[in-house]
Amino acid sequence: MTHPSSILDDTIHQRVRLGILAVLSESRRADFAYLQEVLEVTAGNLSQHLAILEDAGHIQIAKAFEDKRPRTWVTVTRKGRTALAAEVATMRALLDGLGSGQRP
Repeated sequence: MTHPSSILDDTIHQRVRLGILAVLSESRRADFAYLQEVLEVTAGNLSQHLAILEDAGHIQIAKAFEDKRPRTWVTVTRKGRTALAAEVATMRALLDGLGSGQRP
């Protein structure tokens, strides 16, 4: 039997990336500045994590101008929502097994 921790998705499980998907699952879309503020990360750090999620197909990034100011919008994809749900289920299985005294 495989231990649930072995199937955690390394792309999603990292704190900032998990936070990005969690925020987007609630709002579907958020701008870069908002994500940076709520996740308490630098712009460079957030950019790196967004690139990883975008490369994996979990988010889409769109750039636009509003009132002549550039804005970067981030949207979760269907694949991203599915991956987040799977990660949450895996974490629940892992946590539910704590203290059970059973070995896998």
